[in-house]
Amino acid sequence: MTLQQCIDTGIQNNFDVEQRRISEQSEQLDYKQAKLSLLPDLNGNAGHGFNQGRSIDPFTNSPVTQSFNSSNFSLSSGLVLFSGLSRMNNIKRADLGRKAAQMELQQEKDNLAINIILAYLQVLSLNEQAHLVADQARLSAQQVERLDILNKEGAIKPSELSDLKGQFANDRLTITDNKNNLGNARLSLFRLMNITYDSTIIFEEINSDFSVADNRSSNSIYQSALQQLALVKAVDLRILSSIKSVQVARGALWPTLSLGGNAYTQYSSVARQNLVQNPSFNQTEDYVAINGQQYPVFVKKDNYLSSPIPYGTQLNNNLNSSLSLTLSIPIFNAFQQRTKIKQAQLEVKRKATIAADTKRQLQQEIDVAALNMQTAVEKYQTLLQQVAAYKESFDAAEARFTEGVGNSIDYLTAKNNVDRANRNLVNARYDYILRLKILDFYSNNRF
Repeated sequence: MTLQQCIDTGIQNNFDVEQRRISEQSEQLDYKQAKLSLLPDLNGNAGHGFNQGRSIDPFTNSPVTQSFNSSNFSLSSGLVLFSGLSRMNNIKRADLGRKAAQMELQQEKDNLAINIILAYLQVLSLNEQAHLVADQARLSAQQVERLDILNKEGAIKPSELSDLKGQFANDRLTITDNKNNLGNARLSLFRLMNITYDSTIIFEEINSDFSVADNRSSNSIYQSALQQLALVKAVDLRILSSIKSVQVARGALWPTLSLGGNAYTQYSSVARQNLVQNPSFNQTEDYVAINGQQYPVFVKKDNYLSSPIPYGTQLNNNLNSSLSLTLSIPIFNAFQQRTKIKQAQLEVKRKATIAADTKRQLQQEIDVAALNMQTAVEKYQTLLQQVAAYKESFDAAEARFTEGVGNSIDYLTAKNNVDRANRNLVNARYDYILRLKILDFYSNNRF
């Protein structure tokens, strides 16, 4: 696995990153809902009732003493035309919160990436040291084998063989300790990636150019970090979002102008209608005299048939609608809104304090990182010289010891010195790589 694959795997499987991702999705929904709040609402109601005994007929609005059932339907809609720009400011607040959540998600990924890089370099360092201590133990084994033959021939003092056997045992203990440390380092890396441990996975080496001097100043790195780091962008966006919250709260002090409309209809089972059926003419006792002759007077009588009004007809006949324009003026509400405004203003100050502290800590961390980088370079260069010097000393001591003109104490001293210097050089090289990647992250927002 490469370093980038380890980082990508960790980000994909990390629970803290997933929690940040869920929070970011929640902020996205908040922003979407803030925009949807500009739309009018639309609500419908339907009801059906059964009545017994004395009750009011909804059709005639008069008392009845018979059983009947009734239905009613309504549809209403409202649209806020003006509310002190609260809704527009709320959209802007939600948008800033959404962007801040995105930056906080990226910040969580960055924090995890730094931890994975540290664990990855620790594995590489211990893995390289494992090869060193194996070579050291192999050399000690060869010397023990050679001295064992010479001891049997009586050509050396027995104490020299004992000294080399002790060194060989010490080298094997170092191998055991390094193996344990390497195993723990690999476990830590797998834990950060949140995947099952696999002893067959090999991690790719990282090559860095140690000949190129890093001349970046801590101040220039800090200025780049202020422009690019998700950590800084997140706290700045939270300040802007809290400022919009103040404007949202102030909007509630303004009058609210709303447009509303509704439609209503109903049905009653006791509602009836009279239909004219075959009118008749009845003779009265009155007469009309025409040319001296009397004629009887007939009166037309309409005959009516009472029948229930159909369901659909009632709904159509009873339909009514209205349109209203409402102005709501806040006059006094026990200073509740004023208190909300002050609380929102305090939240702005709190977010500003957090942002200032975040930037202060960032500057301190960059100062430390730049100093550590300079120290790592100087330490690496010094250790290169030390390894070369100890290697020269060891080669001379080994040659004298092999020829029988040197003693085991001088040989072991020279060997321990060069072994320790080589291990320190490996640590210094990977420490340099780590410091370089941290500065690259602060400068370019990438590893």
